[in-house]
Amino acid sequence: MALAVVVCWSALFSINSVASDTPNLVISHTDVPAMKKALSSKGRFTEAFEQVKAKVDSQITQAINIPVPKDSGGGFTHERHKKNYRLMYDASIVYQLTQNKRYADYVRDMLLSYAELYPTLPLHPKRKKGKTNPGKLFWQSLNEAVWLVYTSQAYDMILASLTHADKKKIETGLFRPIVKFLSVDSPKTFNKIHNHGTWLTAAVGMTGYVLGELEWVEQALYGLDKSGKGGFLRQLDELFSPEGYYNEGPYYQRYALMPFVTFAKAIENNQPERKIFAYRNGIILKAIDTTIQLSYNKLFFPINDAIKSKGIDTIELVHGVTIAYGFTQDTDLLDIAKQQEQVILTGDGLKVAQALDDNLATPYPFKSKAFGDGADGKQGALVIMRQKSHDKQALLFKPAAQGLGHGHFDKLTWQFYDKGNEIVSDYGAARFLNVEAKSGGGYLPENKTFAKQTVAHNTVVVDETSHFKGKVKTGNKHHPELLFFANNNQGSISSAQIDTAYKDVSLTRTMALVKLPEIHKPLVIDIFAVNSSEKAHQFDLPLHYQGQLIETNFQLNAQTQSLSALGSKNGYQHLWLTAKSLPEKGLAKITWLNENGKFYTQTSLVDGETEALFTRIGANDPNFNLRNESGFIYRKKSAKQHRFISVLEPHGQYNPAKEFTLAAKSSISSLTHQILGDIELIEIGVSNGQSYLFAFNRQLANKTKNTFTYQDNNFSFNGQFKLFKLSNKEK
Repeated sequence: MALAVVVCWSALFSINSVASDTPNLVISHTDVPAMKKALSSKGRFTEAFEQVKAKVDSQITQAINIPVPKDSGGGFTHERHKKNYRLMYDASIVYQLTQNKRYADYVRDMLLSYAELYPTLPLHPKRKKGKTNPGKLFWQSLNEAVWLVYTSQAYDMILASLTHADKKKIETGLFRPIVKFLSVDSPKTFNKIHNHGTWLTAAVGMTGYVLGELEWVEQALYGLDKSGKGGFLRQLDELFSPEGYYNEGPYYQRYALMPFVTFAKAIENNQPERKIFAYRNGIILKAIDTTIQLSYNKLFFPINDAIKSKGIDTIELVHGVTIAYGFTQDTDLLDIAKQQEQVILTGDGLKVAQALDDNLATPYPFKSKAFGDGADGKQGALVIMRQKSHDKQALLFKPAAQGLGHGHFDKLTWQFYDKGNEIVSDYGAARFLNVEAKSGGGYLPENKTFAKQTVAHNTVVVDETSHFKGKVKTGNKHHPELLFFANNNQGSISSAQIDTAYKDVSLTRTMALVKLPEIHKPLVIDIFAVNSSEKAHQFDLPLHYQGQLIETNFQLNAQTQSLSALGSKNGYQHLWLTAKSLPEKGLAKITWLNENGKFYTQTSLVDGETEALFTRIGANDPNFNLRNESGFIYRKKSAKQHRFISVLEPHGQYNPAKEFTLAAKSSISSLTHQILGDIELIEIGVSNGQSYLFAFNRQLANKTKNTFTYQDNNFSFNGQFKLFKLSNKEK
């Protein structure tokens, strides 16, 4: 029945409904007059055009270089073909805005050269053996599709200038063979619900519009057999949650965004009756907004296989923000466009540029929110808690799904940011992107042996074994359950659990970001409950931090003469054991100084039987592929149940230039924990004698009135949590 519906719906759209004038992909022929007119006056759009034109002018005086492919990512031929598609794209835009035929002729000549080369190419010599997605121009078909997304637009913009003979040669020698290779010859990748599949379907669909091949468009939308089991629309259905969160995480969300928004724009320009931007309650526009939300200080939160330097100025999101603004006229988006400092030479780009010239931008509202994971939004969530203080703190809590092959084994991990810096950190990906000298620019071996492993993250490891035993297929079958997420004027709280990461162990973590008036900074409250149903285990809770260790309130047994690896597998083999200790029962404090000049102290409630192990990344790393970052691990041995309870406190300031230090010591003087039925309590004492009681209801999404008695006093609160100020205990 579903198949019949899909086929009937697709049959509603005929080739006659496709626009015949060119260009008509991302740039429409109706955009061009206004774009040309804008060049007669000063402004951001004119400045961007002049920069692009100058770059093109310097390049097209040089001989066209189309080398036979031989290098993997980052190598000369790989990069040359990338430069070529960008150059063709830019030159074709300059042609549209100047009508100077030398630019169109340059693109034509390059396309004719590719049309001679492409039919002669075998599979790429550096293709990954055993993989189903090899390319010809590039080592993988993904890159080939990216090339075609740009090149199809370039062809669209010069098409009217070509002779019939040139069009026939280019289409016969290049576009038809490459479309066949990416679709019919690559069915597994083309139909795959994955960012690779998105790029392939977008490339084939956009080329279909240019060549008038609506059959290609239908296959791109519904899969090769047009059943709806694959294709662009199925990807929109399954890869995003209802709120627009992409299953592989922020880094791959911004990468996958490009084919989604460019193909959608092409669909809108050619077949507006499809109402693609309204599809699934506006999922494309939601995805653009969510991509922005998943950033801090202009950089994306680096979960899963992420390069940590990627941020909101990435070209994919620039296109996304530009297209979204063109469609919605939402002035909040202009705030992001202003920070991106890039203007796209399209009709929508002109709208953004003129709006910025007119100072129409309004502040973009970053939110505290739980972004549901999975197509139904119920496969866990990625939780962001923010404090809107001067230093703009943010806590990222990750009870999210596995994230396919790019996912890490890090259920219930977290990261913390303060004053623009990463404080409690995630390693991200072990990769030097496009640096051929480092494993050809691809993922390093240590990405599997360390970066993906649980001990590389800030979450519990049981018996030195990673979650799901490090198996992606198993991880993809299971996800945490988000128990609750709540906000009030004091802060945010979230709780989640998972009982499938290990056979007989349940993990439950509750995290809160709340502000204490006396400290004038938010505190991170962390309660991690581990319960085994069968036997005793070893529980390790790592914390990886950015900065220099300053002090501990317990004696360290430092390894000053020689170092040994903490373990032999599952990431432990890459951690040097630099010191160890057995803190006495009570409070254990560890303080470090970040490069932002702030001190951070983690105060933990320990039982006198939990070890503190200090680590540094870099063991068993003969090629020095890993960054030498520091961390510590609280280790509880031979236990069936345990609660790790801690509070992270930012404090003080260090200014080496002006030679002053303020508040280098932690203000937290006491920490107690208690459970009263459904209510869980953390009492926090500070150095001036004042105490605070943090209370929360452990039940799911509690919205009722809560009452409890603590130290002979009655308390009540509505909702999930509240921070109470107790009487001053100072005598």
